[in-house]
Amino acid sequence: MEPGGLEWLLVPMQQLVSWGAAGAMVFGGVVPYIPQYRDIRRSQNAEGFSTYVCLVLLVANILRILFWFGRRFESPLLWQSIIMIITMLMMLKLCTEVRVSNELNIKRRSFAAADSKDEEIKAPPKRSYLDFDLNYFWHWSKFTDYVQCVLTFTGVTGYITYLWLDSSLFVETLGFLAVFTEAMLGVPQLYRNYQNRSTEGMSIKMVLMWTSGDTFKTVYFILNQAPFQFSICGLLQVFVDIAILLQVYLYSYYPQKPVSHTAHPASTKAL
Repeated sequence: MEPGGLEWLLVPMQQLVSWGAAGAMVFGGVVPYIPQYRDIRRSQNAEGFSTYVCLVLLVANILRILFWFGRRFESPLLWQSIIMIITMLMMLKLCTEVRVSNELNIKRRSFAAADSKDEEIKAPPKRSYLDFDLNYFWHWSKFTDYVQCVLTFTGVTGYITYLWLDSSLFVETLGFLAVFTEAMLGVPQLYRNYQNRSTEGMSIKMVLMWTSGDTFKTVYFILNQAPFQFSICGLLQVFVDIAILLQVYLYSYYPQKPVSHTAHPASTKAL
């Protein structure tokens, strides 16, 4: 085969591989949540999934999108953040509906001003701009309250970013915060496993999916010369995943003294 003919074959193949990698980058991050979503919908039980996972991923991906305005990186990474935000909002909507339908307590918690019909009848409604009890933060009774909170955070951080967009130090710090927040997502689960000396109730399949996904993502960052924050925090994320896998091995083959603890969320990236 002539060199020209070989090149004619290789160029389309390289293009296909590039498109495949970009597609995996955009949609790969949401794949582990598909079985979680289906399980919650089927069982009508959201206790196995921590909605704080949604909070962390929403914050991380909103900051990443804002970082894009200061330092343009590859489009697949931008679309990945958009798809992840949509996915986390869908998870929040389902978990909120399931939790509220299973609750017997008539007291409703909200992010925005309280509605009198949601207050207890014995006491007059206390109206304020925010029914903001830290004990019930991110544990509200309506999906719209989560949307309002996300929009408020986006508006405030977006305005600050607009004011400081010309500062390279601010932009680089913003990018670091975005990927570092996501990289730390598995640390609470790692610490919880250490405290309980057990990985009981944790989905091993989910851990393996996260490890393979984070490894692919980090390699993609390095090969495509993404901003250095992405590569560093990607490596940190892989390290946390491997540490959780080591816990699974150690606590399975060398069980520790059992201690009293509550049930673990099924998601490995739980807070």
